[in-house]
Amino acid sequence: MAELTNIRAEARDRAGKGAARATRRSGRVPGVLYGDKKPAVLLTVDPRELDREVHKPGFFARLLTVEVGGAKERALPRDVQFHPVSDKPLHVDFLRVGAGARIVVAIPVHVIDVEKSPGIKRGGIVNLVRHEVELYCNADAIPERIDVSLDGLDIGGSVHIKSVKLPEGTKPVIARDFTVATVAAPTVVREELAAAQAAAQAAAAAAIAAAEAGVEGAPPTEGGAVATTPGAAAPAAAGTPAAAGAPAKGAPAPAKGGAAPAKVAPAKGC
Repeated sequence: MAELTNIRAEARDRAGKGAARATRRSGRVPGVLYGDKKPAVLLTVDPRELDREVHKPGFFARLLTVEVGGAKERALPRDVQFHPVSDKPLHVDFLRVGAGARIVVAIPVHVIDVEKSPGIKRGGIVNLVRHEVELYCNADAIPERIDVSLDGLDIGGSVHIKSVKLPEGTKPVIARDFTVATVAAPTVVREELAAAQAAAQAAAAAAIAAAEAGVEGAPPTEGGAVATTPGAAAPAAAGTPAAAGAPAKGAPAPAKGGAAPAKVAPAKGC
């Protein structure tokens, strides 16, 4: 097992929000060490030392040695609260880990065999669905990472947890076969496909609307006649009286001078 990182801490005698604020004003970060069926210990740590360890990969999956008042305890970081603006640590929790204990740890996911993926060669991109996977494991054998292979994965393909080779002596906390990583289509290709699909749908909708409304540009019917809406007058054929300007059958003849005779209503009582 790798050598544990040592974090020096100092005991504090008071709990509560007021005591925690006073600790921060003094330049220290308040914390607590608990677990392994022992009493909880209130402590403070150096913010620079804590900040250095927090930003290392896999901080919550690494065992540490917390030294308080000369006594050393093997512990696992469980929680760190940060300031919402400055992002400085405000509080830290450590869990004591006894020998042979089995614990739940979030293990980082590492993608391998990218160059063996046909989808990546075609321009696809790796979509890491889960950056960490929670595993049951022995406290003395916490794995550093989980390797996820993309060998043979094409665009649209995915890797599930059951196809991932997990470290010996570990198993996922979640029982179902969840997705860990996928190979997605490039952004440019997705945008082009979406634009083409939208254009095709718009063209189909315009054609249907034009056919229903009988507007100009609607497709001609069989025989070359122009499709019209129900109830609309059909256009006159060439050579017919209507086309030549002759009055339609049954219409009154126009008066001399071209004006049509006006209808005179009969007088009342006639």
